[in-house]
Amino acid sequence: MALTLNQFEILEYLERTQNNRVTQRELAKIKYLSVGTVNKTLNELQEMELVKTKDRNIFEVTLKGYEYLEPYRVKKAIFLAAGFGSRMVPITLNTPKPLVLVHGKRLIDTLLDAVLAANILDITIVRGYLGEQFDVLKKKYPMIKFVDNPLYNETNNISSIYLVRDQLQSAYVFESDLLLYNSKLIRKYEYSTNYLGIPMERSDDWCFEVKRDYITKMKVGGENCYQMVGISFWNDEDGRKMNQDITDVFHMPGGKEKYWDQVALDEKIEDYKIMVKKCEFFDVIEIDTFGELKKIDPIYNI
Repeated sequence: MALTLNQFEILEYLERTQNNRVTQRELAKIKYLSVGTVNKTLNELQEMELVKTKDRNIFEVTLKGYEYLEPYRVKKAIFLAAGFGSRMVPITLNTPKPLVLVHGKRLIDTLLDAVLAANILDITIVRGYLGEQFDVLKKKYPMIKFVDNPLYNETNNISSIYLVRDQLQSAYVFESDLLLYNSKLIRKYEYSTNYLGIPMERSDDWCFEVKRDYITKMKVGGENCYQMVGISFWNDEDGRKMNQDITDVFHMPGGKEKYWDQVALDEKIEDYKIMVKKCEFFDVIEIDTFGELKKIDPIYNI
């Protein structure tokens, strides 16, 4: 029942946008594919009886199509929200960074709303600094589970993922201080383990070197690279491997000072094949400093 990557991407898109008219040229642009590849893939999906044509440029996913998609279903969402957010002082002196309001909406809400829209209901937030303030989320999101990280002020964020390392199978992992504009990036189904990345001619931030869509190296700064976005998905197999690898790295000398992403993208990179999932600069924004916050939301210019 395995699908090729192209088959999955087209089938997933058609499931998400059913009854909407879409041309092959539009599909090609959305999925970064050639029109010929889209035409070939649509023909394959119809021959496999996974989609059928309802009208010109309107496709419907069949029951068999849903059966093929089910093994790729995302089951969980994990949010890392324990840090202090020192570069956002003074706003973070009394408020955890994920709860900071931007245009009247909490940063973390932009992510949580997208997760719920993708019908992912198993949600865990790892909290630390001013952790009790996250209780306010329960009113809007009663399904949330909290895990408290008592080490948030002594270690890097690897301690947060260490506490939930047994929950990574078929799971999204989010940095909780991102402002998500494009909720469609969060999907009900994912093909394989991946990180969001923004194609850049040059970046001074954390970025990926990529070969044939697979991440080969993580580094700070580079040219013709993908700027790293703190949203990743872990399939069942890689999630199980990460359980052990996170434990190993966390307990090695200096391990507690590492970012959790370094486990699979540096320390154990030879054990993983992690794809980059392309997005655009305006799809999601990481607000690093109070100065950046003021530029995005003028209400803080006081």
